[in-house]
Amino acid sequence: MKISSYLTLFVLLFASTIQFSHAQDKKNTNLELELHGGYTSNGVVPFWMRSNQYGSVPLDGGSGSFVVRANKTYRQPGEWQGRKTDSISLWDWGYGLEARTNVGREINLQLIDAHAKVRFAMFEVKAGRSKDVMGLNGDTLLTSGNFSVSGNALGVPKIDISIPEYYRLPWFGGLFSFKGNFANGYMGKMEIDKALFADQNSDTQQPTFLHQKSLYGRLAKPHWKLELYGGFNHQAQWGSEREVYGSKYELSFIESLFHVAVGKAYGGGGSGVPRSKVGNHQGSLDLGASYNFGAISIMAYRQNFYDVGALSKLANIKDGLNGITLTNNQYKQSDRLWDWDKVLVELFYSKDQAGYPWSKPTKSGDEDYYNNFFYTEGWSYLNKGMGSPLIITAHTASEGQISYPKEYFISNRVVAGHIGFSGHIHKWNLLTKLTYAKHYGTFSTSEYGGSLGQIRNPPAYGIFTPVSQFSAIVQGERLLSRRLYIGGTLGLDQGKLLDNSLGLALQLRKTF
Repeated sequence: MKISSYLTLFVLLFASTIQFSHAQDKKNTNLELELHGGYTSNGVVPFWMRSNQYGSVPLDGGSGSFVVRANKTYRQPGEWQGRKTDSISLWDWGYGLEARTNVGREINLQLIDAHAKVRFAMFEVKAGRSKDVMGLNGDTLLTSGNFSVSGNALGVPKIDISIPEYYRLPWFGGLFSFKGNFANGYMGKMEIDKALFADQNSDTQQPTFLHQKSLYGRLAKPHWKLELYGGFNHQAQWGSEREVYGSKYELSFIESLFHVAVGKAYGGGGSGVPRSKVGNHQGSLDLGASYNFGAISIMAYRQNFYDVGALSKLANIKDGLNGITLTNNQYKQSDRLWDWDKVLVELFYSKDQAGYPWSKPTKSGDEDYYNNFFYTEGWSYLNKGMGSPLIITAHTASEGQISYPKEYFISNRVVAGHIGFSGHIHKWNLLTKLTYAKHYGTFSTSEYGGSLGQIRNPPAYGIFTPVSQFSAIVQGERLLSRRLYIGGTLGLDQGKLLDNSLGLALQLRKTF
């Protein structure tokens, strides 16, 4: 798109946003304008300045950005407790809109959020691109990122039917609560391995869809200090199987979607189609518990990863995201010059993958998280991984690293410690994230080689040498005058997997 087209689109978007926002109930409508300016060294945006940002990322080098946000929230936000007053309807609606224009070595426009939603009591239908995550953790801002969907990439446009907040069932004193979703979206055309096509002259860029669902439960009565959590999430890329395999693939579109939704395998037995689940699947089984001590609350959680099926046999049970979050329930209730809001500590481990020679045997071999034989860019969307950013794509790694050419993610065997902190010092609200990771490449670039069932392929392209990586970010913001905020961000990368980089950004934010 030409620069003039970007500017015209942004001006129209900005003007329509202001006009639409002012027409709504001011109590439920928010409008924000942000102006950013900054510089990153070595031609690289530091890790935590570009990760888990829902695709809202500045340009490398010297650049400036203009961000506009508008949204309409529900009149009764949070968990549905029934009507608080007779004036509150069972029906409500809202929307979200966010766009970012970057100006530097080039000019680009990023549409970060553009969705509309309708709610009836506890049920919601949402359509468009939105800023979503998937998984159980202690804080979406401080975490290193959920395994399934972390908010690292732009949101996939989708239609989502859900109970977005926990709904407390009216029986047994409100002991049981649950939430969940069922969504289908369109990821655009994605690259498929050319070797799989029955017709080698076919276009390897083919339409790809997203299927997503989740179900989470909470066990606690309203007055209990202890709350227990558990649930699962499942997502899959799929589509264009008939275009790839030709007439040998006999499932219709609806039949394919059913196979995707239930994780049913197809093919094999001389059909000419490799036997596998339809689509590229991943997700996590999550457990958690929280306890309110009064002054503070503590939450512990674990995400158990699955990709190609090893978790069903507990073969990769060593892998997971473990976390503890402390929350200060008395934050900002005093005039202290400094205070803490939340502290989060996580351990991320994905090194096992049921891929060692001594691992419990599975038909699918090592999990090879996020990489996929069908989709050459694996679990990614618009060049960014959709899951944990700690699993690194090859194009963001330093030059000279050993990699397997067919793997989009160069290192998915990772051991990482992560700390997140939020609070304030004097009038400044602060957020800090510190991450130290050890990267071991993939099993295809390990001394053991990649595996599929009993078949083990030696590392034909060399062995990845384990390397360490440290990444940090510090963000601060304070009120400057009426609804005008000033803030800054400092990001740092040091290590052997990513290019070393330092980034500094300043911002002004105006709310209406």
